[in-house]
Amino acid sequence: MSDSAIKHFQDLLSPAHANADPTATHIRASALLARLKALNRNANAATRTHKQATADARQDMDQTHLGLQNLLYEKRHLEREIDKCRQFASIYQDVPLHTLAEFQELAPPEARTRDVLENPHQLMLNCLSFELVERQRLDLRRKELAVQKEELLKQSKIKLATVDNVKLQIDTLMKAAADIQKKVDELVPPLLVPSPAATPVPT
Repeated sequence: MSDSAIKHFQDLLSPAHANADPTATHIRASALLARLKALNRNANAATRTHKQATADARQDMDQTHLGLQNLLYEKRHLEREIDKCRQFASIYQDVPLHTLAEFQELAPPEARTRDVLENPHQLMLNCLSFELVERQRLDLRRKELAVQKEELLKQSKIKLATVDNVKLQIDTLMKAAADIQKKVDELVPPLLVPSPAATPVPT
């Protein structure tokens, strides 16, 4: 449209319109000028609209890029945390645990359901929980046995002291008996033992 208006202006300036009515030419030129101004305003408005659309698109793109950068940062952070977790050396790795077969045999039924056995993470948590309960139970049993051992040792010491006392009394009685036997032997003369020749020979 602007090209058409410019062409009409050029036609007005051509030698063919040199003898035309100045008033008509002026009116036509004013109309063309108004048309050009309108086209210029429309062009400016379209330019502003496109600039605004471009600015909005750029802002959206910047926001999207910023969101992408945040996601990439969060991804790197999570990957580092995952690596730390994988490299974390827990004590359970150095502690002998029940085998899976023993766990399936000894653990409570709710700790070894099909869903648990198909989930490696939950299975490991349940195995560790079972190990903790078992070790607490065994530790309690160990303490009970230690108390029983102390009681048995105490009773054994008492019985040993009793045996030693009885042995001392027996030794004392034997010594007294030996002394009495010695005195009896001193008071009673020894019996005459017959000689072998005086013994009659049976016929």
